Amino acid sequence: MINLTERAIGKVAEILDSQEPKPAGLRIAVVGGGCSGFSYSMAFENTPSMLDKTYSYGPLKVFVDQASLHYVESLEGSGFKFNNPQVKSTCGCGSSFSV
Repeated sequence: MINLTERAIGKVAEILDSQEPKPAGLRIAVVGGGCSGFSYSMAFENTPSMLDKTYSYGPLKVFVDQASLHYVESLEGSGFKFNNPQVKSTCGCGSSFSV
């Protein structure tokens, strides 16, 4: 389950609407890298995969691949903040984690 604040939904939808051509939605993924082993990635997605889990927040669609579903829990706060209960440690900068 992904939780987005109303403010985050509005901001992403605003940026999405300004893109030409307009992407289908926002992709959130966990990728290898960073000082602790994993980091989060967000990018606009033009063509979601059939295997993606799709979350709808009004006009905003959020896509998460199957491998990342285990690590993506919630987004909230100023900018985007990932709150993942499965994380065992993070790096000093807070942008990568280990599980």
